[in-house]
Amino acid sequence: MFRLLTTRGEARRGEMKTAHGAVQTPLFMNVATAGAVRGAVSADDLKDVGCPVCLCNTYHLHLRPGEDTISALGGLHRFIHWEGPILTDSGGFQVFSLAKGKRVREEGVTFTSYLDGKTVFFGPEESMEIQAALGSDIAMAFDECVALPADGAALRRSADRTTRWLERCVSARDKLLSEGACANPGQKLFGICQGGTDLSLRKKHMRAIASLDLAGYAVGGLSVGESAREMYAVLEAVAPEMPREKPRYLMGVGTPLNVLEGVYRGIDLFDCVLPGRNAYRGNVFTYGGRLRLLAEKYRLDGRPIEEGCSCPACRSFSRGYIRHLLKSGERLGMRLCVLHNLYFYNDLMARIRAALDQGSFEAFYGEYRARLGEVAKD
Repeated sequence: MFRLLTTRGEARRGEMKTAHGAVQTPLFMNVATAGAVRGAVSADDLKDVGCPVCLCNTYHLHLRPGEDTISALGGLHRFIHWEGPILTDSGGFQVFSLAKGKRVREEGVTFTSYLDGKTVFFGPEESMEIQAALGSDIAMAFDECVALPADGAALRRSADRTTRWLERCVSARDKLLSEGACANPGQKLFGICQGGTDLSLRKKHMRAIASLDLAGYAVGGLSVGESAREMYAVLEAVAPEMPREKPRYLMGVGTPLNVLEGVYRGIDLFDCVLPGRNAYRGNVFTYGGRLRLLAEKYRLDGRPIEEGCSCPACRSFSRGYIRHLLKSGERLGMRLCVLHNLYFYNDLMARIRAALDQGSFEAFYGEYRARLGEVAKD
């Protein structure tokens, strides 16, 4: 599934092959939670901003419209009109962070649906069955994620249970494939490393799940209350334990600076809702730092969000106009900000890949780590 092309220090340049095409890594996956990116962004828009992979949410799609509905309409790719690769998360993070009245047992988790109050059960087998019906290219194993900070005993219980659940995911996935019950016979399974900020536990858990020889491996349970320094320390501890010839995925992270720092520490795949969530409030990313377009100083600003940017917003509209739309509550303002931020993230990854190809990543990292964490001065 994965071919490592070159390395620059710990940073990696590769190619990941899926049933719906090959993509270049490092890459950022745009989050289409319920089958669409919020902000009236279509699959055609995602192509326009350079999106390589869509990430959809198993938990939300199961609750509405349901995998049976999606399957009846031709599977997830046809349902959302996306021809490229799709990754579905397992629902584990959402079950533990969003579900009301949850009760965790070894079998799985029982919780109350936020839509209608009905009781729902999620376990490893159920997660694999849902993702098989959706037909994604990459299915994530069902894991237990705990909020940080957490004590050592809680972290160990979570990691051990995640390993046991992963073994059940592997068995369930193999059974579904052998029975022809997977809508995408080329679907691959990724395991998830847990352990909070306990570096010794993280390394131990990564070694345990690596022994199962999966298609890829993810680092989960981060960006849930720890500092950036603690997150980077986890990556530095875990990455050497991750199989070299398999893709490495940092789940739910993060800011442009987080992504750059993750690449520097050996991560290949990223996803995060931040491009959209920032855009809803008029916060947009540029190579000079982050802009808050609602600020008064942009009222008469005729420049695009970023000079030289080729996104749909910057090609046609000014900061002053987009600010007016946002202040007026016009949805076009949010849509333009979302498109710009998604384009920025995908363009950043293209620049990172080019720097890795050209042998200039160290210089790129040194220059942009200082820029990306700043608030733009203009």
